Amino acid sequence: MTLASERHTVQNPLIRYAVEAGWEYLPPDEALRMRGGEEKPFLHPVLVEQIQRLNPGVVTEAAQSEEVIRRLLTVRADIEGNREAWEYLKGLKTVFVQAERRERNLALLDPERPEANRFHVTDEFTFQSGARRIRADVVFLINGIPVILIETKAATRLEGIAEAFDQIRRYHQEAPDLMAQAQLFALTHLVQFFYGATWSLSRKALFNWREATNAADFETLVKAFIAPRRVLRVLTDYILFARKDGELQKIVLRPHQMRATERVLARSYQAVTAQKAPRRGLIWHTQGSGKTYTMLTIARRLIEDGRFDNPTVLLIVDRNELESQLFQNLEAVGFGRVHLARSKSHLRDLLKADTRGLIVSMIHKFDDMPAALCTRRNVFVLVDEAHRSTGGDLGNYLMGALPNAVFIGFTGTPIDRTAHGKGTFKVFGADDPQGYLDKYSIRESIEDGTTVPLHYQLAPNDLMADREAMEREFWALAELEGVAEVEELNRVLDRAVTLTNMLKNRERVDKVAAFVADHFRQYVQPMGYKAFLVAADREACALYKEALDRYLPAEWSAVVISAGHNDPPHLKRYHLSEEEETRLRRAFRKPGEDPQIFIVTEKLLTGYDAPILYCMYLDKPMRDHVLLQAIARVNRPYESEDGQCKTSGLILDFVGVFENLERALAFDSQDVSGVVEGIEVLQKRFAALMSTARTDYLPLYAGKSADKAAETVLEHFRDKEPREAFYRYFREVEEIYEILSPDPFLRPYLEDYQRLVEMYRLLRAAYEPHVPVDKSFLRKTAEIVQQHSRTDALREPQATYEIGPAALLALLTAERPETVKVFNLLKELHRLVEEQGRAAPYLLSIGERAEEIRRRFEERLIESQQALQELEDLVRQLREAEEERRSKMGDLSDRPYAPQAFAVEWWLRTHQVPAEEARAVAQKMEDAFAALPHWMSSRKQEGELRTALYKALLAAGISEVVAWADAILNLLRRAAE
Repeated sequence: MTLASERHTVQNPLIRYAVEAGWEYLPPDEALRMRGGEEKPFLHPVLVEQIQRLNPGVVTEAAQSEEVIRRLLTVRADIEGNREAWEYLKGLKTVFVQAERRERNLALLDPERPEANRFHVTDEFTFQSGARRIRADVVFLINGIPVILIETKAATRLEGIAEAFDQIRRYHQEAPDLMAQAQLFALTHLVQFFYGATWSLSRKALFNWREATNAADFETLVKAFIAPRRVLRVLTDYILFARKDGELQKIVLRPHQMRATERVLARSYQAVTAQKAPRRGLIWHTQGSGKTYTMLTIARRLIEDGRFDNPTVLLIVDRNELESQLFQNLEAVGFGRVHLARSKSHLRDLLKADTRGLIVSMIHKFDDMPAALCTRRNVFVLVDEAHRSTGGDLGNYLMGALPNAVFIGFTGTPIDRTAHGKGTFKVFGADDPQGYLDKYSIRESIEDGTTVPLHYQLAPNDLMADREAMEREFWALAELEGVAEVEELNRVLDRAVTLTNMLKNRERVDKVAAFVADHFRQYVQPMGYKAFLVAADREACALYKEALDRYLPAEWSAVVISAGHNDPPHLKRYHLSEEEETRLRRAFRKPGEDPQIFIVTEKLLTGYDAPILYCMYLDKPMRDHVLLQAIARVNRPYESEDGQCKTSGLILDFVGVFENLERALAFDSQDVSGVVEGIEVLQKRFAALMSTARTDYLPLYAGKSADKAAETVLEHFRDKEPREAFYRYFREVEEIYEILSPDPFLRPYLEDYQRLVEMYRLLRAAYEPHVPVDKSFLRKTAEIVQQHSRTDALREPQATYEIGPAALLALLTAERPETVKVFNLLKELHRLVEEQGRAAPYLLSIGERAEEIRRRFEERLIESQQALQELEDLVRQLREAEEERRSKMGDLSDRPYAPQAFAVEWWLRTHQVPAEEARAVAQKMEDAFAALPHWMSSRKQEGELRTALYKALLAAGISEVVAWADAILNLLRRAAE
């Protein structure tokens, strides 16, 4: 059995493992029968039965079940409808019980009793949405509701995951009413296994399940992912919907977030049931890994879990901005009982009154709080940014007021070596030998793709801050005071009079602004990314805006600062209303919209995620947690609509904090080493990669004419393994070139790099004709393709502008090496099928034969001479088909169904059926196509058409009528897609 078979190598084993894990397999026909048609998403009888079974005394009649199903079917076909469908699964919806004259909660799942649910898996799930029809590879349904779609690809497909992801995106466009019901999707081609949430379709939201589980084999991978108990838990507990700047977003938690949640719940349950059990814990999850959503999930689970007996959960935050954002998230994720502590006295009253549910407060509101205000054991305190929130008296007041509470601290930065950092371990981590209950390090997040690595670059010396002033006024004061938050940092800078004045010197500001403008135009904007300019204080932000406007269009940049009541006019002009700031924050996240540069000093340096942010121009001295939190704004993964992925973030340092990383980041070296690196690391890597090119790749065409060089390259990479190794190699070279360019460092490598680009272009065009070659290049490399294509260099086979048999025969007789001829013919046949296959379905069968020749040639089953001979035969058959089609095949009419009938005839002829018998079948089928025009969408018409085709094939003396009919009808369906 060939590994190239998607169905036998990937899809069928996946279904087999699902059945072994506890899912019941439904053949596609049976699933379609239970659905009641392709336009229906649910296994109708299963859902009707389960609604009544899971809701005794609430839904007692089939008619009530039908009404629930009607409501489910009418949810909006978008993310808003998907949230409503999730609310049904979560049990947040109600039905009116006439006998009780009140609303009662409705259950569609029972996560506590998996055996009470029905789990089905089916494949080839066709779904009709209006005029469009999709076919999902594998669908998992619980109680008749489709909850997971999995797209499978052959293990040998280089672009398998990307192609599967494109299909999932297409399903959202073409079958949104199905995707409104599904909550998760997965993509696999055996080697890799990715998953994500429906309606969350950026590459950064696609997670690698293999890395999360460390599974060594496909069976373990699949069974771990679709374990029924786990799927129920994910659907009901680990999906969140949250509004960010007014836009609804969907999140599915990562394994490290689920792990931390379960550990906190286990510790909390132990704490309320055992007298001497640990009552504290530290969750150390790096910046950008979803710490806020982990906290929200833990809070919700604690409140909803009956074992905790209607508890009080306090979310402790330390910034107004973060508090506001958290509160918005809480409203969005459906917390019913939320109390926002408006003042110290309000917080005191809430605790005195034995308030249950969720309380959100800032740490400073515990100042001078009386002892033992609430002595219950089922009080849970979740402390955000624990490395600085509970220091000093505030932490003592907090813990004194709630003496029996469970305290869980969260931090996103490594714990430093100072007394302050050690104190965090002491307060929260004393009950765990390693100092924390759960850890997800910066390095782990980079390996998982949750964040991207950071590189820094020092600005030219004449733009750098004065080193003596930095040493005297910043480093000394910062070390003395132990900077742990932005307010403390700002107090240090207020005292650094000489340094601050120097940073705001008008002449220096103008020079830095000119440099930033030039750098942004050359390095950042061409990649489609955006930037932050971080200034020393609010006045410096205003100065930089004025200066930057002299070098860039004014609409490209915007100032985002906190408003002060007594601000002078030159600051008041940059005050923003809440609506205007929200609009700017939203626009900044979107490619192609202004602003492209945010000028900030404090706002947006915590709690603001903009994955498109690539570069931070740093002109404000920072260190430790403040610095790591700030630069973490640029470590979010991002993928553009055309597939470009951000591979790293860049900090351009104007103040010199990165001259001494040990001093700037006083953390254990194992937590930060190799995470923030100088740009010279990329230069060294690029030089090493180009050295590899000069020994392994460029000699392939040294001293050869263009056609001989092309033949040598195509032959050298004929085996798939070395070809894919070259693609991976080139992608890394290209990504580093994208970051470094333009740079004098690259000049000695430019000619060789252009040769690599040409080689990559040739191979992609020859071996992957379905992939648009130019679109696969990143932006700066694409400029090379456009501006520096050379007539004597390697090129992809030239396009023939009049595609047809004559042009293809001309390629056969051209004076070119045989290998080049083979790929030119294959490429042009592929183009012909792509461009004309819908109008002339018979071309698809010719395309299939061409692809089979390609496969055999690439796998060295045939040599170039035999490939050319077979292609020549194929081109001659194409010419015959064209001539017959133009003459309308004698008895075939010019009705719109004639192309389908001709496709049937030509398919039969290419399978050695005599011409007269093939024509007789085609004539019968033309009448059938005319009588049954909706056979592709109507199950009844398809059955009648199949009967007609079976009879015609039997009359032609064909024995394998079912297999041949399947192949013919699949061919026609593909032409219609």
